Amino acid sequence: MKAGVIVVLCLLLLVFNVLPSSSSDDRHQKWWKWPSSSQAGNSICSSVVLPLYGNVYPQGYYYAQINIGHPPRPYFVDPDTGSDLTWLQCDAPCVHCTQAPHPYYRPNNDLVPCKDPLCASLHHGDHRCDDPGQCDYEVEYADGGSSLGVLINDVSLVNLTTGVRITPRITIGCGYDQIPGPCYQPLDGVLGLGKGKTGIVSQLHSQGLIRNVVGHCFSSRGGGFLFFGDDVYDPSRVVSTPMSRDYRKHYSPGYGEVIYGGRPTGLKDLLVIFDSGSSYTYLSSQAYERLLYLVTKELSGKPVREAVEDRTLPFCWKGRRPFRSIRDVSKYFKPLALRFSSGWRSKTQFEIPLEGYLLISSKGNVCLGVLNGTEVGLQDFNIIGDISMQDKMVIYDNEKQTIGWTPADCDRPPRPDTMSI
Repeated sequence: MKAGVIVVLCLLLLVFNVLPSSSSDDRHQKWWKWPSSSQAGNSICSSVVLPLYGNVYPQGYYYAQINIGHPPRPYFVDPDTGSDLTWLQCDAPCVHCTQAPHPYYRPNNDLVPCKDPLCASLHHGDHRCDDPGQCDYEVEYADGGSSLGVLINDVSLVNLTTGVRITPRITIGCGYDQIPGPCYQPLDGVLGLGKGKTGIVSQLHSQGLIRNVVGHCFSSRGGGFLFFGDDVYDPSRVVSTPMSRDYRKHYSPGYGEVIYGGRPTGLKDLLVIFDSGSSYTYLSSQAYERLLYLVTKELSGKPVREAVEDRTLPFCWKGRRPFRSIRDVSKYFKPLALRFSSGWRSKTQFEIPLEGYLLISSKGNVCLGVLNGTEVGLQDFNIIGDISMQDKMVIYDNEKQTIGWTPADCDRPPRPDTMSI
């Protein structure tokens, strides 16, 4: 495995497990209470739009800013559709925390009790209350990293697209013990956008503030926007497919088929998950090897060869002179697509242009942004990561139970005058 692979493993934020509070008794601590106050928000139906920063390459991740506490303080968080819980590195005091762009979150004393429904939903069936007064949590991510802490309630400063500013009370994790994966990003925490009750969108929806819809638009030029609610896009322009009824844990359209250059590849029945916490796209070993074969076969006889010295990603190719953009390699590669059939009469197709699976490295080589998921423990499913969702508005509608997408200019967020910052 090349060293370049290690750089991307820590970006895979798909949650593998939420452990019961009794699993790490030696790491849990009694809560240290800070004096604080909170207030509830108003019930207004609208949407929330957050600007995104960062890029797939070279920065390696996108992030958003949220404002928590009274008075509100800014925190940079990784928007992750692969996990539910929003948590911040927390001065509770902190046992193990990583470098962060802001001072650690200083919590109030509004603890979520162990018997609270949100606590129960986080731990599912295996839930033991060692301390009835607080809800302990531990989340583990696919890259081996984890966060341990307690759930608390606090207020979040939110700008609605109606122009109204509110401060709804939300439940977040106060993470006082983090174990980073192979590498970590210098962020304050994770913004959980998953389907569960602890997800930030589900919480705002339960308060009557927004529809239970979340979406994102990653720009290939960097930045973009994130949105909660459904009044920021035209549904008539959206191609949708039903969410899987068999795999409900994550945002999944079910099983898909890989199309290369407009032709079927024979790679069918691939369980697919959309995961904004992964910068790159991952295929299981068999599908990955087949795609790599097709790509290298297409390059046969063309003036490109493997750049083994470029460790940006596992496979890079060089030309006679350095490439400056994907346009320079457009005659050497073909577009990809994933075709889904989830019970509707017509099949839907998620188009992946060259920019959606290739990148130009700092050395002027073209690199494959699709990685071997089996090598990082993803034997059973395949991940559509940020690189393949660039320049599209991707919409997860938890009310209609659909996943949709449409081409978009992600450099131009909707209603920029009402964006939360």
